[in-house]
Amino acid sequence: MSTQLKARTLAFQPNERNIFLHLLTACNLSCRHCYINTKQHGSNTLDIATITDWLKLFYRKNSQSNVIFLGGEPTLHPDLPAAVKSAKKIGYQTITIDTNGFLHNDLLSKIDSDDAVISFSLDGPRAEINDPIRGENVFATCTENLQKAVAAGFETSVIYTVSSLNINHLKDMPALLHKLGCRHFFIQVIGLRGKSATTQTASPSPNLQITHEQWIETVPAVAEHAAALGMHVIYPKVFLDPDEIFQCAGTVAENFFIFPNGRVYTCPLCEDFPLHSYEIRNNKLTLHEGITEKNLFSLSIPEGCVINKLLQPGSIDYLPDGSARHRISCCLLKQEI
Repeated sequence: MSTQLKARTLAFQPNERNIFLHLLTACNLSCRHCYINTKQHGSNTLDIATITDWLKLFYRKNSQSNVIFLGGEPTLHPDLPAAVKSAKKIGYQTITIDTNGFLHNDLLSKIDSDDAVISFSLDGPRAEINDPIRGENVFATCTENLQKAVAAGFETSVIYTVSSLNINHLKDMPALLHKLGCRHFFIQVIGLRGKSATTQTASPSPNLQITHEQWIETVPAVAEHAAALGMHVIYPKVFLDPDEIFQCAGTVAENFFIFPNGRVYTCPLCEDFPLHSYEIRNNKLTLHEGITEKNLFSLSIPEGCVINKLLQPGSIDYLPDGSARHRISCCLLKQEI
């Protein structure tokens, strides 16, 4: 691997604040690995006044404040363009819209190309791979709208969630994205949240998780290939090197995962449980009483991430002496090429 294409770990930035704001939990699709859990996240839709208030609540003038608008499907929200404009006016340095690609409510005509990055979710290089995961005709719609966004001057990215269903097809994604004109590629790993958590025990549904060997043998090489084609590539660290020190974003970074019912998590792995650190009450951020994710972050274990050990222990392999074969990094630690 050349020096220019060598992956580097992105250290957590103490002066950076990332706001993941779920405007609603409704969606026009029913993806097999959707992490939304309406029992925990609610089913209401935030109005534009509340969205603006919450954007102001989490903005920090002296920090690099970034906001990602999510759902459900955020483009279903008729006031998404107004939310983008509000975030820009408040002062957020970067604004991203995570979409399934349907771009409802004629989004591209209602915001300017320099207002936001549009991030498309695509889980296969062809319809026959993507659509069984995300839905019929999703591949065609998503790729068509991605090209429209590129032609309109928007900065675009693609998120590919790697699972046992599509890892063997990841290698074909760089060529597709290069053809579509997408310059940013985010490779994500399947997590045991929402639907993907329930499929682990629902026969005959397959186990969606992948092994350490599959990840290491596949993902870095694909990332290098995409980077060689001129793309900016980010993917989770997932497994720590033997000499790396474990760091938890919950203690050294500022990431807030906000849901329409007012729950605020700092670790996305905890979102299937009432372990949220905060709640928004009367437009104020208040500590959630009882046992929360914050009580767990300080626990130090040889396996690395304690939340991963508690919630998805099957992802950790052990040697005959009982020690972990591989340590798990914080799920928010990324690598970049």
